[in-house]
Parts: sequence; C-alpha cells; structure tokens
Amino acid sequence: MEKSLAQLTEYLEGELVGDPATKIRGVAAIEEAGKGELSFLANPKYAHLLKTTSASAVIVARETSAEGIKTSLIKHGNPYFAFAKAVELFAGARKISPEGVHGTAVLGEGVKLERGVHVGPQVVVENGVRLGRDSAVLAGSFIGADSSLGEGCLVYPNVTIRENVQIGKNVIIHSGAVIGSDGFGYAREKGVHQKIPQIGGVKIEDEVEIGANVTIDRAALGTTRIGKGTKIDNLVQIGHNVDIGKRCIIVAQVGIGGSTKIGDDSIIAGQAGLVGHLNIGKKVVIGAQSGVTKDIPDQTTAFGFPAREIRKARRIEAHLSRLDLYVQRLKEVERKLKEMGRTSP
Repeated sequence: MEKSLAQLTEYLEGELVGDPATKIRGVAAIEEAGKGELSFLANPKYAHLLKTTSASAVIVARETSAEGIKTSLIKHGNPYFAFAKAVELFAGARKISPEGVHGTAVLGEGVKLERGVHVGPQVVVENGVRLGRDSAVLAGSFIGADSSLGEGCLVYPNVTIRENVQIGKNVIIHSGAVIGSDGFGYAREKGVHQKIPQIGGVKIEDEVEIGANVTIDRAALGTTRIGKGTKIDNLVQIGHNVDIGKRCIIVAQVGIGGSTKIGDDSIIAGQAGLVGHLNIGKKVVIGAQSGVTKDIPDQTTAFGFPAREIRKARRIEAHLSRLDLYVQRLKEVERKLKEMGRTSP
C-alpha cells in the first residue's frame, strides 16, 4: 500500500506541514524509519530525534514547532492514537487463523460455534460453551463448561477459562491467563483451614484486554466483574468478587484483594497492592508500588505506603529525606540544653 501525505493527513484528521505529494509506504520507529516511512513522536523527551530522523514524515503534537526540522510533520491532538490508526491502515487487520476446528481439538456436548470461529490445535471446549462470531481460540487453551465468548474475541495459546465465565465482544486474552480460578477463601475450624466453595462466576465486558499470566478469581457467590474497555497488563492478580469499572488501566504486577470495588476511568500503576473490601472512586490514580489500605474518593491521586493523597504523601517523603538532618539538629539542641544545665524536653 502507498499513500500520499495529503491522503494520510486527511485520513488521520491532522494538519500537514510539508509536501502533500510525498509517498508513504509503511511505518517505523523514529530512530529506524527511512525514506517512504511514517513515524510518530508522543513524548517531548525525544524531540531532538526530529532533527536526525530519516523518516519521510512524523506525527507530532499540534504545538510542536517545525523550525529547523527537514522532515514533513503531521500535527495531531493525539499523536499516539493517530499513529495507531496509521499502523492499522498500512499493516491491515491481522488474520490470526482460518475458520474451522482443528482435528486435535476436543469439543463437548452442546457447544455452539458461530460463523467465522476458529478453534486451534489441542484446544478443549467443555459442554455448553458458546463461541461468538469471528472469535479465535488458539492452541492449547481450555474453556470450561457453560462459559461463553462474544463475537470478535481472541484467546491466545495456553489460556485457561474456567466454567461459568461470561466474556463480551472483542475481548483479547493473552497467553498464560487464568480466568475463573478459585478465590482464596478459607474458614479456620479447630486449627484447620477449611476451603470455602467458590461457586460464583466471572463477567468480562466488551473491549477488555487481559495481559499474559493474569489471574482473575471467580466470585465466592455472585460475580467478579471487569468493566467495558478496561485494559489489564501482565502478571496482575484480581481477587474474588472484585468489581472493576469501565475504561480502567491496571499496570503490571498489581494485586487487588477480594471484594474491592474500583470506579470507572481509574488507573492503578505497577506493583500497587490493594487490600480487600475497599471502595476506590472514579478517576482515581494510584501510584506505582503504593499500598492501599483505606477507601479513596473520586478523582484523587494517591501514592505511598500506606497510600495517601499525593500532596500529603509528597510532604511526608520530603520530610523523610531530611530525617538525618532533623536528628542532627535535635542532638545539637540537646547538647546546648545540657551545657545550659537543663535536661532535654
């Protein structure tokens, strides 16, 4: 495929600074791009690369100055998103696999496969499962009884989806993920930890993406829910009966304790830990490696252990960094008081 910069700029709804007749045939990273290729710059930290790149054009933020830059620019309000559209345009939608069931797959009774479904080698699909139109389940994956996938889902190799898991449309699940594992629930009786049966389910709403080696526990009773449009990075643990709202971002190695509720449009940064039975509001941001032990209201940014509102957390961190100085000053005050014949307060 080849597009002129004029065509490309119109498609991306951007503003062109450069030659509209320049031909673009593909996309590449800004350090590696050459003639005929399009790149992007979203982080101002790398702005110096605009003067050295060999790309024929670069997608940049609207406020980017073209002074001293030889390559053509497509200015856009969201360069990262615009580049994603360009990649899709040139690379096309990736066709994972053809329609049909591989000869080594095992299908139970009452399985319903809609048009365009692919079931790969060594896949096991238990009784009563429904796979929606144009969904693909790749090699070695398992889908438990009475679970369902909506249309356009992609399940990568070696995913485990246990029984009674309901998955919406256009969901992507990466390798190693386990959806519907038993929640961690025990009752101590006479010194022995007795397992509490986990008989609830899991509901994954539309447009969710679940990273590699994520575990999402089924509810003890009721449902563990992941809201529409939420994106979950690799190695995240989500406990039983957790309820995550729409369009949330959960970064790698986060752990969320059982029965915690997270509001829409919240962000939880890497390695943060949340204890169970919390209420996290809407549009909350939780900083990396934070330990959350209390509820957080809407539109709050929290950080630290225990997690506090960001301004308070920064003040505490600033004082901790001066702790050695404070100790020295206190010792000096005590010495002077001693010289004056007085005891320390």
